[in-house]
Parts: sequence; structure tokens; C-alpha cells
Amino acid sequence: MRERTGQYVGGMSADDAWDDLTARVEAWIADDPDPETADELRELLRLAQESPPGLEEGADPDLEQLTVLRTARHARAELADRFSGLLQFGTAGLRGAIAGGPHRMNRAVVIRAASGLADYLLGELDGLTPAPRVVVGYDARRKSEQFALDTAAVLTAVGIEVLLLPRPLPTPVLAFCVRRFDADAGVMVTASHNPPQDNGYKVYLGGRVVTDSGQGAQIVPPADSAIAAEIARVPSVASVPRADHGWTVLGEDVVDAYVDATLTLADPTVRAVAGDLSVVLTPLHGVGGAVAQRVLAEAGFTDVLVVPEQEQPDPAFPTVAFPNPEEPGAIDLALGLASDRGADLVIALDPDADRCAVAIQDPRARAYRGPDTAAAEGWRMLHGDETGALLGQVAAERMAADGGPLDPEAAFASSIVSSRQLAQIAQRAGVRHVQTLTGFKWLSRVDGLVFAYEEALGYCVAPGTVRDKDGISAALLVAGLAARLKASGSTLVDALDDLARTHGLYLTGQVSARYDDLAAIPATVGRVRTQPPTTLGGSPVTRVVDLAHGTDEERGGLPPTEGLRLDAADGTRVIVRPSGTEPKVKCYLEVVEPVVPDADEAAVGVARHRARERLDAVASDVRAALGIA
Repeated sequence: MRERTGQYVGGMSADDAWDDLTARVEAWIADDPDPETADELRELLRLAQESPPGLEEGADPDLEQLTVLRTARHARAELADRFSGLLQFGTAGLRGAIAGGPHRMNRAVVIRAASGLADYLLGELDGLTPAPRVVVGYDARRKSEQFALDTAAVLTAVGIEVLLLPRPLPTPVLAFCVRRFDADAGVMVTASHNPPQDNGYKVYLGGRVVTDSGQGAQIVPPADSAIAAEIARVPSVASVPRADHGWTVLGEDVVDAYVDATLTLADPTVRAVAGDLSVVLTPLHGVGGAVAQRVLAEAGFTDVLVVPEQEQPDPAFPTVAFPNPEEPGAIDLALGLASDRGADLVIALDPDADRCAVAIQDPRARAYRGPDTAAAEGWRMLHGDETGALLGQVAAERMAADGGPLDPEAAFASSIVSSRQLAQIAQRAGVRHVQTLTGFKWLSRVDGLVFAYEEALGYCVAPGTVRDKDGISAALLVAGLAARLKASGSTLVDALDDLARTHGLYLTGQVSARYDDLAAIPATVGRVRTQPPTTLGGSPVTRVVDLAHGTDEERGGLPPTEGLRLDAADGTRVIVRPSGTEPKVKCYLEVVEPVVPDADEAAVGVARHRARERLDAVASDVRAALGIA
């Protein structure tokens, strides 16, 4: 079908633009190594070219003809989007929906990415021996194993040594292996907690390529741009050599080694009481369940019940609308099971097990939301900042038990959008606190790192072995803390109250706005930049920091990043920034409520209530500034 509109697109007529798109689609199909995505593109092209039967020029189409026209236009739009450019390779690697075309995740895109990575490594290590070494891992999402095999085939063909993980495994196992095998790079095929239709490609650098504190961490600039430039130079999939053998498939001993390394974190005094803690665990249909169960069992946690509907890896994620523990409803099955069984603790891993959510029964959270529900009984998920503070305190106590930090450069780290409470914990422990941009690609690079976290449920508790967030090791430490507290007649709620008595009560929250028009995102941030709110929850705004200019402060400067920080007179802080992964503007809110050191439980409860009221008022002001209801 061809509609002669006479319009011009990008300097050419609409007809010429369509002819150009058709030629690019046909060329991609001819170069596509995957019959499934090639056939998918052929069908889209057929639908886009289909003409309504019997429709005369100038006549109004009937319902059947109109359906054909609409289908053709939709197919054209879909093809235009899929061929709008090559899927962008950045500091998150690649991530997108699995489908045919250069702007989607598929074998053709992965082969090009692997070739670009190979050229980058060979260039960085030119003339050095032995050859570059790369560890490749994958999760259980659609096509993950095939993408990993394609990567191994491309790297092996140019003389790079490839170590392939033996089966679908958590991302932390891959990150562990990058350091264990002193690899120059690591590739993890995963889309983490993205929707079921997505997959991704995460790259780590180490060995001889990165030799500083970021060794074994995810890529950051300028490496991402350098790899992207090499990918852009790949002329075609057909031009990329691929081996059909020659890589090494690692054995199960790599899982044993990861488990053994993780178990070194376990508090030996907890083993005697670990069996008394009842834990409900869900891997959310991901690959972390078996490894997490093994770690907990070998640490003495014998009462661990896995949510049966979510225990096995399933790329369809049938019980959750969105496989992210933070999303409403994602851990409802786990909370319901915990309520039914009278469990002490809920642990939820995201699908690649690099993030960990924790839920507890909090008497102050009881609310009537229907009879016999977990929410009515007070079950709630801890905010990432709460879990981060608890784990930070565990790290501080472990250092104190060992005689304090031996390294004057020892540091705790948290991202710019995370709570400021970790800085207080670090100061009291006599440890540096470092604030970084968002993402573990930055947190993992801090010199002297002992512990790091970000509010989006990511925790690095063993940077010496896994230079990234690790949900399994975090789960082990949270369970150990809960078991130790239970044995003394206390709970994680009590531990949070103790932190409030020591440092004040830090309460955080989020306001976000989603946009269909991406141009509205910078416009919204720009409007807040030029017309910031004058008060936040009734307290005057005393400072507006444009993060696009970077910061140079006593707690450590930050490189430029898009966003704003608003500080109010009463200690309230708001950070406004565009999301790096979603079409959203996100606002991170924090209020601090003073609590006296000898406050009883009731007084802490009153402080929490006041803090909640203040946070709600701040959220209302932020929504008004964003122009959302």
C-alpha cells in the first residue's frame, strides 16, 4: 500500500522515506541470523504494504477496508520505530524489548554488540599477552542463553578467551566470577526487573582494562562511548566471524565458590539461633531462588519457605504484572504466605537477584484494608533507605568488633537520591561517607569501599568479592540481623527505632510523573529550575542546587548530572531528576524529625507520625511544582 501524500519527512518526500525504510528493513532481514525475528519483520512489512481490496481512489472505506488501512499504518509506525536507530549502548549496556530490528534486543544486535566489545578489548590490550579473558553469564529470560552463546561465539572467533557460566544464574555470580577469574570483562545477559518482553546486556570491566577501585564493576564513561563507537563500525552481522566451539563452559564449582564467599559474611554467633527465624522467600520467577536458599540453609536458616507459585524461573512472570519488588502487588503472594504461616521476615529478590526487598510486620502499620489481609496485620515492605540504614549499622558494628577501620580510606557510600542517614552512621563509626551519582556503576568505584547502597533496593555488602549490588548476600545479612534481634526479644522495627534515637528519624518517599511526550520531561525539570517552590511542607526553601553544574561541597563533589536539589530550613531535602530508565520525572523526598536518645516506643511512634505528615505535605508541594494532581 502506498499513500501519495506529498509530505516531506527528514528532507525527503513521505514516499521516498517509505521506500528508504523498506530498503533498510529488507537489508536487515537478509542479514538477520534469527529466522524468528526475520519472519516477524517480513510479516510487518507485508502488513505495511497491504492495500484494502476494492477501495477506489477518493471513496470512503468500509469497515473491513478501514481495518486494513489502520493495520497498515500501525505496521508502518512500528517499523519506523524499530528502525529509528541502533539500540543505544550506554552505561547500562543494552536493554529493550525482544523483537526484530536495530532498535530492539535480538541476535543481530547482540552479535554486533559482542563484536564491538571484542574490538574494544583487543584495542585496549593491544600487544599484551595472554589474550583478553571474558566471563559470560545469562539469566532465564527469553533468548538469554542464545544471546550468551552468540557472545561466546563472536569473542572466541577473534582469539578472546571466553568462560561461560554453566546455566542461568544470578547477576551477582557473574560479577563474582569477573573478579575471581581476573577477567578483563564480563557480560551478563539480563533485563533485571524489566517487563517480561525485555532483555538486556550488561558489561563489566576488570583485569588489565580497569585496575583501580572500579575493577570488576559495570562500565562508566568513557568506556561506554568507546564500545558504542566500535559497535557502530560493524558493517553487518554477516561480516562478524563466529566460532562454533572453543569457549570453556565453567562447572558448578563456580556456584560453590560464590556460596562459600558469601557465607564468610555470616555472623558465626547467629547460627545457633538462625533456625528459630521463620523466613518467606520469593525469587519472583527469577534465577536467584535456588542459590539464595542454599546460602540461607548453609548459614543455619532451616525455616525458609519459598513462595511456590514464584519459585521456578519463568520468563513469562505469570503471577506479577511487573517483576519488580518495588511495584505494587509484586510481593503480595509472599506477604500472604508470611501472614498465613506467622513468619518473621519476607525476603524478595528481583529476577536476576541483584536487588533485595525486605518486608516485616510493623504494629504501627496496621490498617483496615479488608479482613484477614497481610496489610491489615501490619505487614509492609521496608523502604530501601530503611534496609540500607540497617545494613550500614551492621557494617559499622562489624568494623567495631574488629577493632575499627584499619584503612583510613575505608568508606561507606550511598547515591545522591538515597537517605542522608548513612552519612550519620558512618560519622559515628569513624568512617568516611561518600556520595555518588545514582547507579552501582558509580557506587562500586569508591576507594576503600566497605558498604554501599542505593534506595532502589540495591546493596553492596562485600565489595571485595562482588563489586556490584548483590541481593543474596544482602538477604543473608538481613536474616542474620533479624535472627539475632529475635533471640534478644527484639525486631527489625525496634532496630529502626534505635537508629532514630541515635541519629534522628529520617523518612523518605517519592513523587513521580510519567510522560507520553518525552519532550515534556526536560521542560518539566526546566520549569522547576526557573520557578522552584518557595516552601516545602511549610519550611522555606533556602537553597536550590542545579546538579547539571555538578557540586563542590564539603561532603564530596559530584560530576554534572541532570537534576535539582532543593534544601529547606528544617532539613527537608528534595531531589528532582529525570529517570534514566523510564519516561518519568522522579522526585526523592526526605524529612528529618528529631528524636531524643531516651525516647520510649510511644514517643518514637509520635515522631514517625509527625514525619509522615511532613512528608505528605512536601509531596503535595512537589506535585504542585510538577503540575500534576
